[in-house]
Amino acid sequence: MGASVTDHRQPVRPPATRLLTVLASAVLAGAGFGALTSLVNGVSDHYADFESRQATTGGTSPVEIASVLLDSGWAWAGAAVAIGWLVTRATKNLPVALTHGAVAGVLALLAATGAYGLTDTIRNEATYPWYESESPLWWVASFVLGAPLGAIGACIKRPGWTGLLARLTVPVGAAAQMIVLPPGRNERITTIGQAVVLTAAAALSGFVIVRFLRTERRRPTPLTPTGPD
Repeated sequence: MGASVTDHRQPVRPPATRLLTVLASAVLAGAGFGALTSLVNGVSDHYADFESRQATTGGTSPVEIASVLLDSGWAWAGAAVAIGWLVTRATKNLPVALTHGAVAGVLALLAATGAYGLTDTIRNEATYPWYESESPLWWVASFVLGAPLGAIGACIKRPGWTGLLARLTVPVGAAAQMIVLPPGRNERITTIGQAVVLTAAAALSGFVIVRFLRTERRRPTPLTPTGPD
């Protein structure tokens, strides 16, 4: 009597189902990021004493530092990269991963921009429509930059130099912005923000490079064929 064999393989989802999952995940994650950023900014503004010259020129608080970190260009770009990686990490087909990552990046930034504007409108009890609270530039930038950023996220799990460059995109970009165009309403906040981001970027870049070198060192090299003696 033959033993029964149980198939433990996971059912393969249809391409349309996988695409819908990507779209929903990107929109939800992007909207969550945008709303969180607006809320942190609102708390930061509430506790900042803008009428005090001393507080304006040198005052700071932990929530203001969090606001500076979240509402920076590199953080929004990093969110698109992270979401591109998140929705494609189980996809083995590179063209499919790149396509899904690009679509996810666009949707994530559009959703983040919309959620940010909507949350701002609700917080401020504004009378104008929520979609007018943000400059058209941000909507265009979300569409134009979201695709390449999401595609970069889809390359993070790839081996070799492609994966290395993708993994270094966010820390290198963050360090570059904090050096060239650092945010912050006063010098002290800017300096603290730079210290936090540059330290984290250096640590993450070092970790990524060391891990890459170790992986490459362990990679088996093809055997050189030898002819008959």
